[in-house]
Order: sequence, then C-alpha cells, then structure tokens
Amino acid sequence: MEDIFNGLGVEITLREKDDFLKIRETLTRIGVSSKKEKKLFQSCHILHKRGRYAIMHFKELFILDGLSSDISETDIARRNTIVDLLKEWELLDVIDEEIAEEPKASLGQIKIIPHRDKQDWELVPKYHIGKT
Repeated sequence: MEDIFNGLGVEITLREKDDFLKIRETLTRIGVSSKKEKKLFQSCHILHKRGRYAIMHFKELFILDGLSSDISETDIARRNTIVDLLKEWELLDVIDEEIAEEPKASLGQIKIIPHRDKQDWELVPKYHIGKT
C-alpha cells in the first residue's frame, strides 16, 4: 500500500460515515491549555487524503507541507494518547496498532474540554487544513 502520509501520523478507519465530522469537532477540544487564561491549543487534526484518514499532530502537518518542525517525543506521545481516547470512544479504528503503541502521554498532559463547556474556552488551532 502506498504511503501517502509519508510515514507521519496514525492511519485510521472510520466506524461510521459521519465520524469524520465528529472526530474533527472533538479534536478542537483536545490539546494543551494555557495556564493563565481559558485558551486551548489544539494538538491533533484528522487528515483525509485520497479516501484514507490519519490523525496527525499539527507539527507532523508542518512536515507534510515541507516546513520545518521541532516535533518531539512528547508531541508524538500526546498524539498517541489522543488516538487511544478516540478509539476508546468508538470513533475510529487504528490500522497499524504498533505505530500508536509508544510513547504515551499521561492524561494530565492533555486537556479535554467537555462539549458543554466549549463556549467558555478560546479554542486555538495551530494549523489550518486546506489554507495556505
């Protein structure tokens, strides 16, 4: 199978057709929060390319765009833990489990804003898919 994601991200399959939108919205509420204000920086995005899907850390998307990136093991750990959460919530299946196996971040390193509280937070994406 062709590697359209250049060895980046975690390739997934959706369980239901509308799960793409559910995952995209859910990812806007998962990330790293500011200590001083109610601001959440989104860690991961769902990428759809040629009929296939992957969960990518925003720094992996920079690499895919040919930009420089200082992606760290902590970033990958956070991505892997977020993929685990989405799987636990029955929104996706992981194609190659080994990719998301290690490293893992503790849930204390990830902020999840409940849907009912999202209007109280400023949700800040660090990457905009489809925009140049």
